[in-house]
Amino acid sequence: MVALVLVIITSFVFTGLIIRTKSIVSGRKGPGIFQPVKNVWVLLNKGIVYSGISGPITRMAPVVVLASIVVASLMVPVAGFKPLISFNGDFILFAYLLALSRFMMIIAAFDTGSSFEGMGASREALYGMLLEPAIFVLIAGLVVLTGKFSMSALFSLPVDTGNNLIYGIIISYIIGNITLVENSRVPVDDPKTHLELTMIHEVMVLDTSGFNLALIQLTSFLKFAVFGGLIASTIIPNNLPAAWRLILFFIVQALFGIIIGIVESFRTRFRMNRNQQYILTVTLISMIFFVVIFFSKNIF
Repeated sequence: MVALVLVIITSFVFTGLIIRTKSIVSGRKGPGIFQPVKNVWVLLNKGIVYSGISGPITRMAPVVVLASIVVASLMVPVAGFKPLISFNGDFILFAYLLALSRFMMIIAAFDTGSSFEGMGASREALYGMLLEPAIFVLIAGLVVLTGKFSMSALFSLPVDTGNNLIYGIIISYIIGNITLVENSRVPVDDPKTHLELTMIHEVMVLDTSGFNLALIQLTSFLKFAVFGGLIASTIIPNNLPAAWRLILFFIVQALFGIIIGIVESFRTRFRMNRNQQYILTVTLISMIFFVVIFFSKNIF
């Protein structure tokens, strides 16, 4: 239960922390950390407008999208605290819950009948297809490294050795890049843009409004918290007292959000034809990580 509470708390402040960091770096006053949560609260109290040609998929997709990420968050270990759901092979369910969330977003975008949303959905499908191998290869490497088959064991590396510390840094880097792609952030996508020809996620929700849009935004909040929890579990030692692990968890989450904000402030978005190269680079790093662990285990 502690892990779930930490994920929920982090989800409420993570997006606001990124926006606040970008405001400070650019010299603007900017909104407060809790402004995104306030925006969601406003949307929750608004009505929903549907396209005249949209079907039942448009109506059910936001609920399924959010529910998928909520269930996935139940399997995330956080800084040594066990998740509510844990079993051998749970990482397969975790990965495909993320895929289900993406799939529902894609077909909901097509269901609106908008050519712009269909364009964004096709890009999302391509990037999801390219990113999925990176997730599974990373998990395969962790299975070889730990000999375990549950996420609570895979992402709980003891950092008492130099090798594990290096592994933790590499894993954090890979997960950080996966987070940017999963949440359609810079350099893959820019959440501030309003040019349909270059948008991915934002163009997919152009016809989403009110309560449904709030659910989509809550899903984005939770995704950040889920991947941030995995990073914290990888680099925070499990043998520390619970109080220290809690403190380090919030420090890691704050640093993660600040780093994303700084990256988005100084890094330009890639051209659309370079996104595939960027995502495949993440997959390649995961493959190198797997090969190094596989041969080190078999040789030594």
